[in-house]
Amino acid sequence: MLEDDLARPRIGVTLDAEAPGGYSKFPWFALRQNYATSIIAAGGLPVALPHVPVELVDAYLDQLDGLVVTGGAFDIDPALYGANDRHPTVGLKAERTAFEWAIAQGALARDLPILGICGGQQLLHVVLGGTLIQHIPDRIDNALLHEQPNPRDEAGHTVTIVSGTLLHELVGAEELPVNSAHHQAADRLGDGVVVSATAPDGVIEGIEHQGYRFCLGVQWHPEFFISDGDRRLLEGFVRAARA
Repeated sequence: MLEDDLARPRIGVTLDAEAPGGYSKFPWFALRQNYATSIIAAGGLPVALPHVPVELVDAYLDQLDGLVVTGGAFDIDPALYGANDRHPTVGLKAERTAFEWAIAQGALARDLPILGICGGQQLLHVVLGGTLIQHIPDRIDNALLHEQPNPRDEAGHTVTIVSGTLLHELVGAEELPVNSAHHQAADRLGDGVVVSATAPDGVIEGIEHQGYRFCLGVQWHPEFFISDGDRRLLEGFVRAARA
């Protein structure tokens, strides 16, 4: 083993879960391959995090240098951000959300670098005290197709990066082409949270909290490396985990 490999920071990556059927007749965890390969390319060592039982959160955090909360085809329970109703399009994965909520809180308490991707950005936003738009087309006039019809390894729209933010420092650009696979988005901001990227229709695409060493969420999927900005974002996250 090379010395450089030993120096790779250990990056926890949350897993999705599916009911029996398809891959297995029994319940199974899932992770798209490029979540792992992009972290390796950025200099990290990905560590898969199964989300049962939730009581193992601290044991996992003891072994990690950084945390990625991934996306998935489900939503956060609106009750977690104080909503009294649930949009008909909202689907839940309660066990996964309970684990990701606990491990995100634990990472923040330890000031471990944390990156939320797509649904992971939404989870991080709520943990930080924010609320969500439950269904973008019902709230945003003339909204873009945030569930893009073209393949996810292509851009669906651009985002504007807010000057002076960590995201701007990392990607070194005022605008990025991004992929888009979401029907919800950040709404009201929690204390200390700032917007770092927006779509042309005004939808919030990036959030961060500058009171932590590295606390950033993006609504798109930088693990596809659609742009050099995506690569710089992940490399910056891994550098923070190495520090």
